[in-house]
Amino acid sequence: MNKPITEFIEKYYLHFNAAALVDASKGYVAHLKDGGKMLISLAGAMSTAELGKILAEMIRQDKVQIISCTGANLEEDLMNLVAHSHYVRVPNYRDLTPQEEWALLEKGLNRVTDTCIPEEEAFRRLQKHIYEIWKDAEEKGERYFPHEYMYKMLLSGVLEQYYEIPKENSWMLAAAEKNLPIVVPGWEDSTMGNIFASYCIKGDLKPSTMKSGIEYMTFLADWYPKNSAGKGVGFFQIGGGIAGDFPICVVPMLYQDLEMTDIPFWSYFCQISDSTTSFGSYSGAVPNEKITWGKLDINTPKYIVESDATICAPLMFQYILENS
Repeated sequence: MNKPITEFIEKYYLHFNAAALVDASKGYVAHLKDGGKMLISLAGAMSTAELGKILAEMIRQDKVQIISCTGANLEEDLMNLVAHSHYVRVPNYRDLTPQEEWALLEKGLNRVTDTCIPEEEAFRRLQKHIYEIWKDAEEKGERYFPHEYMYKMLLSGVLEQYYEIPKENSWMLAAAEKNLPIVVPGWEDSTMGNIFASYCIKGDLKPSTMKSGIEYMTFLADWYPKNSAGKGVGFFQIGGGIAGDFPICVVPMLYQDLEMTDIPFWSYFCQISDSTTSFGSYSGAVPNEKITWGKLDINTPKYIVESDATICAPLMFQYILENS
């Protein structure tokens, strides 16, 4: 079998972060081969970085069983799906003056590092259709999670008229087709979350139509024990913040707060992050700190790749696809 990425990184990635990348990838493959399951958490603007091109294939090939992501990553994959040709790349973004930034705002271009998301073609295009789904659920007295509303919109086919990239490159579409479990902590801190809140303020929708973060945690508290038998569930964390901290806390909550003393720890842990260990930074905390919080066991395989996830994650995912 042809394994170009495997051959390349095993030949040249021999020390430091490069070696950690290979070790963590091999650990992920071993975890799956032993019957383990995997959670992937997405922080940062990984969807705008088009990680969906390879994450979608990871989902289709059952290399991930549950995802935790920010509300931004949830929606930005769909924005890229329906408005890709309207995105504007700004390679010299570090040199922009405040006046040049203001000019982007006036053009309806919301900058994410070197990439601008178009207001009308991305945000408003989704808003029109997702509002109808929210409103329909409310009128029926139904309640769903943020990602479930997104799944409904995708599976209805209403967005197909706008597709601007191959649908195989959308991780959200791949997830919807598999009904993959997703948790979206802090969803309110996203464009769609802000839009939903605006409808609630105007009286068009009720907050209760959207299931909450507490309900995401109770869902996860039910999912984890049902899926942690045998080799258990691993944790592959891209970046830091709430996308990682929220789901990893389900283990100490079950063990300490619900006194379920037979709950296993996360059975694999890897984090890709360029954050430094500083004053209480969760993003920069080394894996061993998580032992003290009852998240990881002493013997849990632990890896940290201190580098840029937009470079490392695609390499690692391709390695995993080639070897498992």
